[in-house]
Order: sequence, then structure tokens, then C-alpha cells
Amino acid sequence: MLKGMSVAATTLGCKVNQAETDSMLDMLKAAGANIVEFDEKADIYIVNTCSVTNIADKKSRQMLHRARKMNPDGIVIAAGCYVQSAREILEQDEAIDIVISNNKKKSITEIVNDYINVRNNEKNAPGKDHEAMEYFVDISRETEYEEMGGHVPVGHTRAYVKIQDGCNQFCSYCIIPYVRGRIRSRSQEAILAEVSELAEAGIKEVVLTGIHISSYGKDKNNEGALIELIEAISKIKGIKRIRLGSLEPGIITEEFVERISSNSKVCPHFHLSLQSGCDSVLKRMNRKYTCEQYFEKCDMLRKAYKSPALTTDVIVGFPGETEEEFAETVRYLTELNLYEMHIFKYSPRKGTVAAAMKEQVAPEIKNERSDVLLKLAHDNKTAYEAQFEGCELEVLVEEVVKKDNKTYLRGHTERYMDILIDVGDISMPESFVNSFVYVTYTQNGGNLPLLL
Repeated sequence: MLKGMSVAATTLGCKVNQAETDSMLDMLKAAGANIVEFDEKADIYIVNTCSVTNIADKKSRQMLHRARKMNPDGIVIAAGCYVQSAREILEQDEAIDIVISNNKKKSITEIVNDYINVRNNEKNAPGKDHEAMEYFVDISRETEYEEMGGHVPVGHTRAYVKIQDGCNQFCSYCIIPYVRGRIRSRSQEAILAEVSELAEAGIKEVVLTGIHISSYGKDKNNEGALIELIEAISKIKGIKRIRLGSLEPGIITEEFVERISSNSKVCPHFHLSLQSGCDSVLKRMNRKYTCEQYFEKCDMLRKAYKSPALTTDVIVGFPGETEEEFAETVRYLTELNLYEMHIFKYSPRKGTVAAAMKEQVAPEIKNERSDVLLKLAHDNKTAYEAQFEGCELEVLVEEVVKKDNKTYLRGHTERYMDILIDVGDISMPESFVNSFVYVTYTQNGGNLPLLL
């Protein structure tokens, strides 16, 4: 039924959402559909929505209405996290034909065929005066991982591999446990099968991703499942780098660090979620560690690796954050001295505990505090990268780029330093994409290849 129909999709939010969109498109393509760009006229539009902030909700609605305008007679599908948090609103939205919750995306082909059958039988055109067909599950009761198969990216050197879904943390500012449900781990067998397929397709680097990958295996009472998975992936021929997605500090133990540091394929690049450098703020956030404990985890990694790239997220202007608490965060982050810090101004998310807290911080104060930490982040990044001046670095080339009328190879080191390589007059620079090259690093960006 889908043969010859055109499908377009857009993804809002995280890498997990993107992985799921890719899988849905793969399934529809296998059923005979043609995949087109989202800004083209299509028979079917999929908007894989995000609900992490109120702004994400708004963007999700905008993209759904945009799809309807591009083809008033098309089929518009709302999928994902915003669906989970705004089910009744979307069911009545005249721009939307199908509503698909999380853990129902694996049935995308059957759902679309079902809708087409119903529409043909009822002889109703999509658009006005209809109620969207819903395919919805109570995500809080789901216990099984939604297996959607793997996706082999075309023209890429790095692939994101989803290993789990859901979160049990219930941070006071976060809606994710309510729209993604409890932790559900993907089977090791399915993950290894996907990574093997990626390796056969020439992918050299995989990034393990999920909503809360530190909890991988805990729903199966296997506390060591993540490190066991990493070690199993490292045995797959062709995979040269394993990069880990965002980690909770609690996963960093002496045993975990010993095992990953002895594995040459694991990149010395670790994103440890922090959110604040003040214990009283962390407590209001319902984070499960103290600043001292977080510092100890960073020390473990720094003892095991030479100059590991440690990165984090920090929220400024959390409800009730005083000048003293913010000053404590600045002092802590200065001493911690991480490679990169992603700074976010707190945004109230309806339905979370933090949104109802008193003493919300004024926007102008959030802006001031954000500027302070952005400068610290810039200085830290510059200082970290300066230590590699004149050093030989290995770069996995990802693309050829043009800058200032010159041609460069662009790629990343194992520490995820973004590198431009001046290829000079070398012909066919495209032939080096998806290859490892060595450069003498210079911080001004004019990196010269040692071997091409």
C-alpha cells in the first residue's frame, strides 16, 4: 500500500529521537515508500517531537502545522515525547491525522497502512473535521525495550547506537521520566548485531546513546551490563572507537574505570552530568550526588587517563538559586576545570516539581549568570586544547570543508577535539574521508598532516 508514496520526516530533540526517526524511515522505505526532504511536498509527514522544555513543545506544534500547510491532503503524523505529554491536545488538532506514542514507533508501517485503509473506507479526506487516530500506550507501565532495528547512516563515519530507553531519576526539573517511562534495556544481542552491520558498512566509530545509559542492564538486575557491553563491542572487527554518551557520576567506580581504561577502543572523552556546583541546589534538583562525590569521579578518570576530555551540563538560575549559591558554583567549576561545559538557563517545564517552586529567578539574572559561565567555559576549553600544541594527534576524517577559499579535511580526535587539516595542493581530498590521519596540532587551526 505504501509503494510509491513519498515520506518526509523531521526530528526535534536528542540523538535518541534521531535514531528512532531513522529506524522509522528505514521501515517505511522497506515497505516501498520513497524518502524525501521535509521541506518537499510529500504524501506522508512524520514529526518526531520533543518535550524537554516548553519551547520544545511549541516547536513541535509549529512543525506539525508546517507539514499540514505543505500538503493539505497529506498524512501528518505526530510521534514521540510531546505526544506523550499532550495527548488530548494533539488528538483534537486539525493539522494531525495520526498520533503515535513512544514504544509504538516500531509499528509505523502497520499504523500508516491501517490509517489509509480506514480513510479509504470512510472516504474522508484528512484535514478539517476529523479526530486523529491514536496509537498510544501508558509509557509508565511499559517494561520492554522497543526494538526498532538498526540504521546504517550513509556517508557518515560515526554512528549513534541506542542501547536503552527511559529514566528512573526524576530530577525535579525534568519531564523525561514521564514521557519516556521507566528504564528499559535493549538486548546485548540486538546491539551487537547492529554494531556488526555498521562495521561491515565501514563505520569506524560508534557512540552509545540512550535516555540514561548509566542504567543499562539495571532493569534486568545486571549492574555490570554496560561495561560488559562495551567490552563485547570492542571485539567487533572494524570498530576502532567506542564513545560513550552522557553518563551519571554514579557509574564511575574504580572497577568501571579500570576496565574501560584498559580497553584501547574506548575514547578518553566522558560527559558526566553535573547541573550545579552547589550542594543545596543539587538537593533541590533531586540529583543523587554531592559536589565532592562528583569531583572524586573526575579524579578517578584523570588518574586513569592522561588529560581525559571531561565535559558536562550546567543549569543556571534554578529556582531559589541565590547569589551565594551561584558564586559557590563558579568557584567549584573553576577548580574542577573541565574541558567543555554546556550552559543552560533554567526554563520551567510544566508538569515538573521545579516549575511549581517559589522564588523563580528573573530572566535578566539568568542571562548574567549564563554569561559568567560561558566565559569560564571558553577559557577552560582554550586552555585544555593549548596543552596539545605541537603534539601528534590522530584524527578520524569526517568531511571535506571549504573555509576562506581553502580546502580542509575536518574530523575529531579521540578526545572529540574538532580539527581542521590543511591539505594544501593534495588532489582528491575526498578519498581521505573515513580514514585516520595524523596531524601536528596547532591551536590556530592550520593543522598540517604528518601522513596522508
